[in-house]
Amino acid sequence: MKFDYIVVGSGLAGVLLCETLRKRGKSFVVISNASQQASIVASGLYNPVVLKRFNRAWNANQHLSVALSAYDDLEVLLGVKLDDRRPIYRVLHAIEEQNNWVLACDKPDLKPFLIPKIIKNNNSSIFAPFGYGEVKSTGRVDTKLLLQHYQNYLKSRAAYVQETFDYESLKFEKGINYKEIHSKHLIFAEGFGLKQNPFFKLLPLEGTKGELLVIFAPDLQLEVILKSSVFIIPIGQNRYLVGSTYAWNDYSNTPTEAAKKTLLKKLKSLVKCPFEVLEHRAGIRPTVVDRRPLVGQHPIHQNIFVLNGLGSRGVLMAPSMAKHLIDSIEEGVPLPHAININRFSI
Repeated sequence: MKFDYIVVGSGLAGVLLCETLRKRGKSFVVISNASQQASIVASGLYNPVVLKRFNRAWNANQHLSVALSAYDDLEVLLGVKLDDRRPIYRVLHAIEEQNNWVLACDKPDLKPFLIPKIIKNNNSSIFAPFGYGEVKSTGRVDTKLLLQHYQNYLKSRAAYVQETFDYESLKFEKGINYKEIHSKHLIFAEGFGLKQNPFFKLLPLEGTKGELLVIFAPDLQLEVILKSSVFIIPIGQNRYLVGSTYAWNDYSNTPTEAAKKTLLKKLKSLVKCPFEVLEHRAGIRPTVVDRRPLVGQHPIHQNIFVLNGLGSRGVLMAPSMAKHLIDSIEEGVPLPHAININRFSI
């Protein structure tokens, strides 16, 4: 079997790589054992503003425009609704925060995303006496649904191999040879699994475990995404995602009771109505020491590449990072230094 590309990994990074290649008319096959859970259990939230500090997220404008277009195209391709666009209401906790919000709205880089009017809380199920600040150009992509449908799409085209990638079976003879597959290029998009990759394992990828809850709360009646010490995201049928936690020393995908207690404590300080916990999810976010993605070419093997380290903003960044990498391979467009793996020694 001959392909232009082998993509290792079927998470969000892998899917967006495939989409970028598909639109360019390139052939590809995906090899994945679906062992990394970060994209499946992710909240799917995209937000161009760092609401803890009232700063714009890195390159948010560029990422957002590419991302929204990419998810629109995926909805058409797969015939399923993926992108739920709705505002974020940032809970304000004091008069000082109200003032800081108004000041942030005057910053040129935040003006496109923040609405200066303080919104009064009229929901009796939520404790927010100082109201909210509204963020626009935000929403949620159903990443689990996306990955399920895209995997089915790949299988229908005989472009998906479900197995653990065997690095020992990789040969470099007139391109890339992996078992019975021959290709011109190979891209690793393995998430935290990169730590086991002999070609890129020295990159400073860190695992940050995140956990979230799915709750059922018929009295909450929330139509926007709420952000306080936790976020609350409506997902339909009176269900909401609640998250998320950050842990740096646990690299399992197993939900923990400690994280659940933390989330419930924060949730109960915000929500005054009864609720039921339906699910508890966990996954390892692939994060990087400088909080920038890992994109680029291996320094010795010139036809193998990596796309990783998207962290908690993967939904926002994955489409533009995939585009950067494929542009660099196919057209020789230099990668921005901020994401190029050559900023580290491997």
